[in-house]
Amino acid sequence: MKLHFLGANRQVTGSRYCLEAAGRHILIDCGMFQERQFQGRNWEPSPVAPAEISDLLLTHVHIDHCGLIPRLVGQGYQGPIHATRPSVALAEVMLRDAARIQEEDAAYKKRRHERERRHGRFPEVPLFTDEDVDLTLPLLRGVPYQKPVPLGDGISATFHDAGHILGSAMIELQVTEQGQQRSLLFSGDIGQWDKPLIRDPTIFERADYVIMESTYGDRQHETSDSVESQLGDIIHDTVRRGGKVVIPTFAVERAQELMYHISQLAHDNRIPDIRVYLDSPMAVDVTAIFRKFPDCYDQETWQRIAAGESPWQFPGLVMARSVAESKRINDLREPCVIMATSGMCTAGRIKHHLRQTIGRADSTILFVGYQSSGTLGRQILDGQPEVRIHGQQHRVRARIAQIYGFSGHADRPALMHWLGSLREAPRQVFLTHGDEDAARSLSQHIAQTLGWPVTVPHYQQVVELP
Repeated sequence: MKLHFLGANRQVTGSRYCLEAAGRHILIDCGMFQERQFQGRNWEPSPVAPAEISDLLLTHVHIDHCGLIPRLVGQGYQGPIHATRPSVALAEVMLRDAARIQEEDAAYKKRRHERERRHGRFPEVPLFTDEDVDLTLPLLRGVPYQKPVPLGDGISATFHDAGHILGSAMIELQVTEQGQQRSLLFSGDIGQWDKPLIRDPTIFERADYVIMESTYGDRQHETSDSVESQLGDIIHDTVRRGGKVVIPTFAVERAQELMYHISQLAHDNRIPDIRVYLDSPMAVDVTAIFRKFPDCYDQETWQRIAAGESPWQFPGLVMARSVAESKRINDLREPCVIMATSGMCTAGRIKHHLRQTIGRADSTILFVGYQSSGTLGRQILDGQPEVRIHGQQHRVRARIAQIYGFSGHADRPALMHWLGSLREAPRQVFLTHGDEDAARSLSQHIAQTLGWPVTVPHYQQVVELP
């Protein structure tokens, strides 16, 4: 039995592993590399020939976990893609949006390179197209949580709650080979405990091999007042000043989590009676999918719904889908809350709202998610006095605020809680999906506190599993 590490090794995107066992090749995730220095890997041929892969197992639909699946299908993969039922529903939204971005980026690069009379670093064609997505969707197989899925030849996979986003899963593989049974546990992205909407991460008692994420393996999340208290205070302060609260928002999970908290504030009369806009067709589509899978909700959400306080329906909520609806928001003069994509202000409707409000001292730009280096969101958060939006410089006069507590990833204490719940030491722990410093720091901490064998694999490293 061999395990191939094909992505998210000593960095955080491109999650992909291949288990070679019982004469089969099983791919776990097939994500896109999103850091600029690793993007060239997206264009390389699949490290495992698509025709040799018997099954693909998907932990969740973030693009760094599923974004290369249409490319793999376009190169010849025709096997099943096993994912939870919510992930299957979300996959079309995510992959079609990714295909659109790929096609737009390729067209833009071609025009720019023709103008500059040079060739770029990457081909001037999309990694995959909407037609590749058309070929991908029929291969998706929705599976329930906690029910083993037979993959043939003594191999089964069971999907468990990961607590990260709707439909996210940890995958437990049971492999019987030459009369011996071994278990492998792929953590996927581990969420935080006691977060709203979806159920908490699953705890396990044993596993022979653990492949575990380490995104925040070297730190503990900052804490202050509760998310709702912070959010309520910012809304109150901005309304008092007569301005707008503009929140750059990720369409999947973050937008719905914001709606959950704002709905509680509205239902409990803890914020003024104002309009709250969700201005993102994709986020509106994702919210509709959330409505279809109430069986994934946690107990607290069910209690709210039973009390007539649904997070998807509260006073003042307006879901804007069309461009015309989005433009009308900017004509509004009274205070309001605007949630719009993209979450790092790199594209989308958020840039139009920023252009209208960033120069207003009465308004607030509120960040609730991580802002990567070099993005417009990071520039604003870092306090730059002027930023460039749609080709023009804008003076930053709005209040800039940030709320902690929205992260979808477990921090070091939570990761150690999850791993330390195993009742016996695994044969090996492998740390992935974390920058090298974070993964190595967590590796040392595990070795020192638990005394368990732990490895931080390199890209394309192949490990024999006895």
